[in-house]
Amino acid sequence: MAREPFNRGWTVKPKTSIFAQIGGAGSAGVEVDLPHDALFGEQRSAANSGKNAYFPSGTYEYSKSFDVPAEYRGKRVSVEFQGVYRDAVVFVNNAYAGQRPFGYSAFTVDLDDHLEYGTDNTIRVEVRSHDDSRWYAGAGLYRDVTLIVTDLVKIANSGPRVTTPDIDADRSIVELAVPLENHSPNRTTPVVSTEIRDGQGALVASGTTPTTLRAGAAATARLRLHITDPNLWSVDTPHLYTAVTTLVDGGTEVDSRSTTFGVRRLQLDPIFGLRINGVATKLRGACIHHDNGLLGAAAIRRAEERKIELLKNAGFNAIRMSHNPASSALLDACDRLGMLVMDETFDIWTESKSSFDYSLSFPEWWERDIEAFVAKDFNHPSVIFYSIGNEIPDTGNPLGSEWGRRLSEKVRELDDTRFITNGVNGFVSTLPTLLPLMKSRSQNAEPEGGVNGAGEMMNQVNASELVTKATEESFGVLDAAGLNYGDSRYELDKELFPNRVIIGTETFPPNIDRNWKLVQEHDHVLGDFTWTGWDYLGEVGIGRNQFLDEQPQFEAPFPWLTAWCGDLDLTGFRRPASYYREIVFGLRTAPYLAVLRPEAVGRDVRPGQWAWSESIASWDWAVDEQTPMQVEVYSPSESVELVVNGRSVGTAQTGPDNRFRATFDLPYERGTIEAFAIVGGERAASVSLRSHAGTTALSVSTDRSTLDADGGDLAYVDIELRDADGVLATSELRQVSVRVEGARLVALGSGKPDNTERFDAQTHATFDGRLQAIIRPTGPGPITVTINADAAEAVTLQLAAR
Repeated sequence: MAREPFNRGWTVKPKTSIFAQIGGAGSAGVEVDLPHDALFGEQRSAANSGKNAYFPSGTYEYSKSFDVPAEYRGKRVSVEFQGVYRDAVVFVNNAYAGQRPFGYSAFTVDLDDHLEYGTDNTIRVEVRSHDDSRWYAGAGLYRDVTLIVTDLVKIANSGPRVTTPDIDADRSIVELAVPLENHSPNRTTPVVSTEIRDGQGALVASGTTPTTLRAGAAATARLRLHITDPNLWSVDTPHLYTAVTTLVDGGTEVDSRSTTFGVRRLQLDPIFGLRINGVATKLRGACIHHDNGLLGAAAIRRAEERKIELLKNAGFNAIRMSHNPASSALLDACDRLGMLVMDETFDIWTESKSSFDYSLSFPEWWERDIEAFVAKDFNHPSVIFYSIGNEIPDTGNPLGSEWGRRLSEKVRELDDTRFITNGVNGFVSTLPTLLPLMKSRSQNAEPEGGVNGAGEMMNQVNASELVTKATEESFGVLDAAGLNYGDSRYELDKELFPNRVIIGTETFPPNIDRNWKLVQEHDHVLGDFTWTGWDYLGEVGIGRNQFLDEQPQFEAPFPWLTAWCGDLDLTGFRRPASYYREIVFGLRTAPYLAVLRPEAVGRDVRPGQWAWSESIASWDWAVDEQTPMQVEVYSPSESVELVVNGRSVGTAQTGPDNRFRATFDLPYERGTIEAFAIVGGERAASVSLRSHAGTTALSVSTDRSTLDADGGDLAYVDIELRDADGVLATSELRQVSVRVEGARLVALGSGKPDNTERFDAQTHATFDGRLQAIIRPTGPGPITVTINADAAEAVTLQLAAR
């Protein structure tokens, strides 16, 4: 079988009706390579919704011409779409060929009936995005597309499924279920062979079995193999094996598939919690959306991989896809890098949350989308939990609980090797009951800030008897109860439901110290998933602080772009909350310094539920000397000492009893500030910040200088303003231009949450002294990147694609 990338040579344009085209309306389109987000190139406007980052709605048409050789006649030809947002309708040679309403399911369209052999054929995909999501979802062919060509006797496109049902220290049993199809008019008995190799390529197991297929029939070939002294997959040792399966018919190899898998054992109970290979594991989790920052929703392979690299470097060992199935590229990265995954199905079942969302398709399509969801995840050792939903209103009534049972049993039918949860917010589950009560007490139908803005009141409701009874059946169909903002139930449920295992599937980031203490103290609580690990597009400003001298509003006004609640910003740069979390997790012993932005000092704050302080790690400010400043120090030590230009300005208690933080009020003076951890009365580890001195220059670095030319690789170029000693000049704002030869500049931007600039231009302003460019190869060869800024010497970077 041939599986070829089908990502290059596409054209995209706004969709116009066939009748409008008669009158000359419409454009010729723009050439693009996939994955691609068509909506991200549109102009934002205050007239649009902030939940969608102020992007407009859009309908688009992707098209591609491709050659179908005469030798394809008598073969099976199909196209696999890993994800199309949204309401995809596929046409081949202007005839309907298939569709998929859900924007996150992989699906395959058979082309055989539509093809003309020995000539060019056309494929066209129509998509739309219109008030169908609570965050920025993008629009278009935003995940990989593959062309599949096979013989009539073949391994089914879904491929082999690998399980490891029996594992001990000496050996592991590996079972392969290989789905076969015979599209020929004759009976045949092909031979299925599999070789398993370890990460170094050594052969560790093999097996063969014949399988008779009647004409037009399908069957499953099964092989039971064993590996001696298996290398187990875990977060710290993500060992992978590869099973190469071949299909030989009449002495000729007609198909082959390569399947990567891991050997690992999962256990779950309220006494030991989650165990992986017998080792108790707490989930240091991050909720993440599917967008890739400056790239919009485009799920380019390297962008997905880098996301996991940086989240793991920041101390997370688990991610929750929120609130939709992950891309295969992201799961591949989690397998390789050692990141646990809670993959999630839907944000909606039958009750809509937006005007034209998936609830319109759910009753008809949910089963097929669950099948696609599980098929995608089955061989990924990183996936340990399936989540069947997020904050689903249906979960608070008996018939809604029946939907949860149907989804759970469908997942178990397809895969009983993983655990099932659901991100239940008891407040949302009981809203139909609560709203009349709330209306009787107030003129407002819901608390300020919408559902999630209820804060402590939400936590109180989650612990109420009303929620206990309303959600008992919905939790009963799960292996683990996922609680969104329900930490008030952690201790309560240990008494009420002693067999219940709990996951904090969504939590407020400022509460991580309190929540993590609960996680550590209770074996039945598996971990914490913060909202969110990475900043994302849409739901603008939910993570900002609002000041009391401002008119309160849940959604930030235009030109806000991001939610601003991530530990990492839109470019992957770690914010102060990330280092605080690392200290709470026990992964960092050195203190950390952050400084409140001067414009926030002295103002009374209405803290957001997802907001950190308005601080950055900088002592470089464009303010007058003696301007009042506030310095934050995070530390696991008993206390810290702050030193300014060699002078001690005092000590303060830190450590767990003081929520790991201390603040110092002091006047600004340029120079150096340093924080020392005090352990046993003595100075220990320290961290410092400096003001920049003298002129600054461009400092440029890249995450890779040699790239794959296959279209899935990227180079991330960090551009910073630094002085001669390497101090970042966060106080300087510069316009920077980037020119690329031999490749494409696909994005240029910063992590600024209220950015007015576009990311597809060649010039962009720095934010806090830094900027990021993303380079995508268009083919093999040398790449030259030239960076210019006012009053700075140009920098040239040499890359290569091969």
